[in-house]
Amino acid sequence: MKKAILLIIDGLGDLPTPKTPLQAAKKPNLDRLAKKGITGMMSPVKRFIIPGSDVSHLNILGYDPSIFYYGRGPLEALGLGIRLQEGDIAFRANFATVQDGKVTDRRAGRIDTATAAALSKPLSMRIDDAEAIFMSSVEHRGALVLRGRNLSSNISPTDAHEGEPFPLCHALDNTPEAKRTAELVNRFSEYAAGLLSSAPENAGRKSPANAILLRGAGHYAKAPSFHERFGLNAACVAGGALYRGVATFMGMDLILAQGASGDKNTNLESKAKSAVKALQTYDFVFMHIKMCDSFGHDGDLAGKTRAIQQIDRIIPILEKSGACLVITGDHSTPCSLKAHSGHEVPIIAYGGERTDDVLRFDEISCAKGGLGHIRGKDVLPLILNITGHAQKFGS
Repeated sequence: MKKAILLIIDGLGDLPTPKTPLQAAKKPNLDRLAKKGITGMMSPVKRFIIPGSDVSHLNILGYDPSIFYYGRGPLEALGLGIRLQEGDIAFRANFATVQDGKVTDRRAGRIDTATAAALSKPLSMRIDDAEAIFMSSVEHRGALVLRGRNLSSNISPTDAHEGEPFPLCHALDNTPEAKRTAELVNRFSEYAAGLLSSAPENAGRKSPANAILLRGAGHYAKAPSFHERFGLNAACVAGGALYRGVATFMGMDLILAQGASGDKNTNLESKAKSAVKALQTYDFVFMHIKMCDSFGHDGDLAGKTRAIQQIDRIIPILEKSGACLVITGDHSTPCSLKAHSGHEVPIIAYGGERTDDVLRFDEISCAKGGLGHIRGKDVLPLILNITGHAQKFGS
């Protein structure tokens, strides 16, 4: 049986202005794989639906979000290495700047990772009989976990657009659990604001990180492992907390690649070599690259084009592994929109499949490919089939 690498290039798809970054980029290696493999277009969730990165990754990796999605917070927390327990309520968090009761910067001046880590140290605390566990991630990002009895994720976020008042958390139903959890969130926010306002790391900052915004509340529940469901020993190479969290949720092992920062400056060569080395032990490696999505959100067409060219240079490293390669995105992030969109993303399957007449890897060329128009839920069966791990249906 063969082994496989699934490379998800975050935010890969785009719209022509007049060319998409994939069309404009010089990418001889990706184009060669398109010529030697089979291509198509993929809707990460459903056609024309705008997907979040969390649900699209779950779907692509074979975990139906309608069954296994409990909110983004638990995935972020797992990705940071927080060991969750059944019933924990987890949140996606941002360091932010609040002045005169209003949010003036949702990213606290894009605070650097080291400063955020220092600020986060006193933010884990006990609130009555509950425990609050806070951990920072990359730059302004982080996660909060509330642990205790009688908690609920059915509460409002404390996130706000810039210029809006810092909101209180409210229960979204009349249960005692939701009311208690909302009260705990508000008390955490108050305590955190006091601690951050007096922190020496904020002294002299134009946009002090003096508040924590929370969103994506979800309850944690254990899911069956990737190996239990699909029979593959799987590993993940990723820098971002969300993607590492998705892998951890599925029971994949995390491979620590040197320089895998989860941002625009991530060490691509290190990640590629780590993925190939992991194939000595594992049947399947999920590899994630974030940078195209970041440039898309910034509206930086030239930056996204350069990022694709950088990614193209590591394709020979993956190719030499002898594994089947499936390369796609988790959604489109058009530079003209600076946001996710419901447009399909191109996909290549190289090794173990038929070929087609497509010569280039881009949104227009791959629309003519032999895979046709598939959904995210089709990707894992495709991989199982081309590696020889698929099970027969029926007699």
